[in-house]
Parts: sequence; structure tokens; C-alpha cells
Amino acid sequence: MHAKKYIQSHLQDALKELGLDWPDRASVEPPREKHFGDLACNLAMLLGKQSGQNPRELALNIKSILQSRAIELEKTEIAGPGFLNFFFRPSFWQGIIPVIVREKESFGSSDLGGKLPVLIEYVSANPTGPLHIGHGRGAALGDSLARIMRFAGFNVSTEYYLNDAGRQMHVLGESVWIRYQRLCGLDMSLNAEHYQGDYLEAVAGILFREYGCSLLETSRDRALSVCREKAVEAILHGIKDDLRRFGIEHKNWFSEQSLLNDREVSKTLEWLKDRNLAYVHENALWFRSTAFGDDKDRVMQKSDGSLTYFASDIAYHQNKFSRGFEMLVDIWGADHHGYAPRMKAAVQALGRPRESLQVILVQLVNLMRGGTQISMSTRSGEFVTLREVLDEVGVDSCRFIFLCRKSDSHLDFDLEEVKKKSMDNPVFYVQYAHARICSVLSRAGERNMEVTRDQGVLLPLLNTPEDISLLKHLDIFPDVIQVAAEKLSPHYISFYLQELAGLLHRYYTVHSVLNAGEQDLVQARMLLLQSVAQVLRNGLELLGVQAPEKM
Repeated sequence: MHAKKYIQSHLQDALKELGLDWPDRASVEPPREKHFGDLACNLAMLLGKQSGQNPRELALNIKSILQSRAIELEKTEIAGPGFLNFFFRPSFWQGIIPVIVREKESFGSSDLGGKLPVLIEYVSANPTGPLHIGHGRGAALGDSLARIMRFAGFNVSTEYYLNDAGRQMHVLGESVWIRYQRLCGLDMSLNAEHYQGDYLEAVAGILFREYGCSLLETSRDRALSVCREKAVEAILHGIKDDLRRFGIEHKNWFSEQSLLNDREVSKTLEWLKDRNLAYVHENALWFRSTAFGDDKDRVMQKSDGSLTYFASDIAYHQNKFSRGFEMLVDIWGADHHGYAPRMKAAVQALGRPRESLQVILVQLVNLMRGGTQISMSTRSGEFVTLREVLDEVGVDSCRFIFLCRKSDSHLDFDLEEVKKKSMDNPVFYVQYAHARICSVLSRAGERNMEVTRDQGVLLPLLNTPEDISLLKHLDIFPDVIQVAAEKLSPHYISFYLQELAGLLHRYYTVHSVLNAGEQDLVQARMLLLQSVAQVLRNGLELLGVQAPEKM
């Protein structure tokens, strides 16, 4: 049992014996300073009134009960007005090794999610151009979150929402149509509204090879439709190829146009009107979002009859719920900050709990080279594609850097810094820790050295401060996974892995492994390194990053 769960279990038993209830604000956490113990608890501070005792007196009673039951505790101290500080025996920390050896790649997994059906929708970039580095950050986040939540016991599916309806599709068609006419010898020019990127020249070339100039003889509407469809087909093929290369999985690709074709949008609007959750004002249809905490009501259908994105999004989320998903996770760009409250209001109007929709906002990525920012604009065509970044720095570096900070914080991505093979580069730092262990174990194999002794003999030899520090960090890995799943934040895992790598690198400079002398000690340290390598692999797998054996 992990340290936190071990303490909580014994504390809960102690409170039952004292006839006290566990308070909501009780915490069992590592203290800020190591000399205060391995874990600290504020229980006695919170239960003074309920128990009729002063906190220190209550803390003494709890300590007395624990002394006879919590045999893995070396000692329990009372600090200040009643904090309980717990110190574990080395044998407790050493006990994490057999767990890792037994569970291997499943170490850290749990049934936290209870198989709750979850749909994570991410990337969902408009099919109007190649993916850029900002899309890459959202892709890495969504894919890693899906891995983490599955590992934590949720039933997760993933989806890409294809915005293949609306005005941007018309503009895309026009942008290709003008280029096609140029290939046919006509003097046509793009305006500022059109997509400027050279990638559309290739689409026009495909049409020219397929149709010659015969599209000039069809109606404009027909020509625009053909141009639009060919552009979406080509761009979508490129998007899927980039995501596949980036190690990104989408179980389903959902078309916005299908909502319109199947009349799901109109049916949803009628459903809202029937329940007085939508009303007509000045020939426009409005959603009563203020009834659910939004600052103003929102238009779903304009006075000219055209639908807003909001209307399609309400129908889309209704569709998600109708497919049996009970928790929806939407990963959006930071520019959608104001859109989240109205979408949550719509979810409530659909009869679902507000918290059944979780929105994760992804901040912009500042792409740099040698400290100088690279300007990007999708509409003007001046941007660095995700494919170009992957070509230059590789998938692993790209994914790890995207996931090493909170998604709602700005991220500076310096191409030159990310490529460096130095201990200042976080992905190199973590991967090198794994490769370093593999190198040691490989040399052990060459010398016909392997772990043959019983773990009961070897584990007590892992008793130095550096051993205990590594063991303690291995012990909290399952807790880190649960926090990452609950807070929908993969960066907790990247932080953890950097800390574990740091402990491993320090251990390697202090202690010999294969040349430790006594063979039992050599085998004990090999066993420790094998466990560290397993946890590094497990964590990197959840980030979608490889754990190389050589670097």
C-alpha cells in the first residue's frame, strides 16, 4: 500500500475508534521541509471542536492508537499546535520494489475512473490548411490525456470534430478556384480574405491535371463545390498523415456537415424552443444562456436564417451525450476562453450536469529560433507547419516539450534549444536517465551478472539516503497518475519524470552499481535501477514519448 493510502487508512480507523468523522479539509501531504517527516496531517487541528479536546491532546490520542497498529511507522511526532508528522521505516519504502517487479508496465494504473465513458475531443482544426505548432500542442495534450485516463480506469474514446461547414469552407473553395483559373490562363487575383498559403497551389494543380480547364464551363457553384471538396480531401489527408506521424490517435472523425444533413441541429433548436430555453427576438433565435449563469443570451440562428457555430456546437454535444458518453472533455485554443461558459450553459440546458463538460484551454506556442521569435499567420500562409517542426526536432522532443508545462501557460519553443543533447534539455535529461540504466544493465549482462538472490535478502541493503530518496519517489508514481487524471493535466507526469531522472543521475554519481563490491549489494542496486527504468518507461509511455536504450 502506498504511503498516503497507508496513513489515511490507519487515521480513519483511529477516528472511528474515537467516534469522530473525517473532516472535509483534512490533508495528508509531504511537509515542506524534510525534517518534519515523510507525511504530515492536520486532522487534530480540524477536529478540536468535534472532539471536545484541544488539538495537541487529540493528536496524542491519535498517535497512541497508531503506535500499536501502524507497524510501518518508525515514529510519529506532534508539531506546533497539533500537526501529526509521520516517519516511515526504510522497510516500508523498500517494499515498493516487489510491487513494481510484479506489476511491470501496469504499475501506476488504477480503477479511479470506474469505467466512466469519456469522450476527449481535440485538435479539431479547420480543414483549411496544414497543422501548425499550436495544433501540435493540443494534439499532444489530448493524446496523452487519453492515455492517462485509460491508465486510471476511465473508458476513453477520442474524436476529431471536422469543421467542414460554414463560411470558411466557402472561402477555401474560392481560394482554390482562383488558383485553378490562373492555371487556365486567366488573370485572377486573391484578396485579403482568401487563404494565401502555397499549399493550395498543389490542390489547384491536382484539379488542373484531373479536369483540364473543363471546370470553367460549369456553373460557378459547381466549380466552387469541386474546389472545396478537393481542398478538404487533400488537406485532411495531410492532417491525418501528420497526426499519425506524431503518434496521435483519434478513434472517430466527426463531420459538422453531417449534423446539418441529418437535421440534428434543427431538431436540437426545436427541442430548446419547446422547453422555453430558446426564443425569437428581431427575427433571430436566441438561447437563454443567462438562465444558466452566462452574462448574456446568445444567438443560435441569425435573422437571415444562417446558423451560428454555437448552434452546431450545441447539437454536436447533444450528439455526444446520445452516444452514451457521460463526461466530455473539449480541448480548445485559449482564444475560446469566453466560449466555455456558454457551452457549459448549453450542456445544462440539455439536462446534463455542468461538470459533465470539461474544457481545457491551450495557450499559444511562441516558436523561436536561437531566441528570436518566428511570426506565424495561417490566413497569410506565413507559418511553420507541425510537419516541419517534427522533421527538425523529432516526435519525442516535440511531445515532451509540449507536455512539460500547464496547457494554459504560454510556451516558448526554441528549435535550437530543443535539439540540444544536453542535461539542460528536459527530454534528453529524462531519456538519458533510462538509457543510462540500460547501459549499466547491458554491461551486467556482458559480465553474466544478474539478480538471483531473494528480494528479502537484497531489499534491506537499499538503505542509503540516495536509495531511500529514489524509493520514495517510485512510491508516489501512482498518486501522480491519479492527480494527472483528476486534474486533466499531463504536465504532472513530465514534472515527476524530471525529478525521478534527477534523483537517478545524482545516485549514479554517488554510488557504484556493478563495482559496489559485495555481490548482494550489486544485485540490490541492479534491482533498484530496474525498477526506476520501469517507472521511467511507464511515465514516458503515458506522454507518448519513447524510452531509448541507447543515446
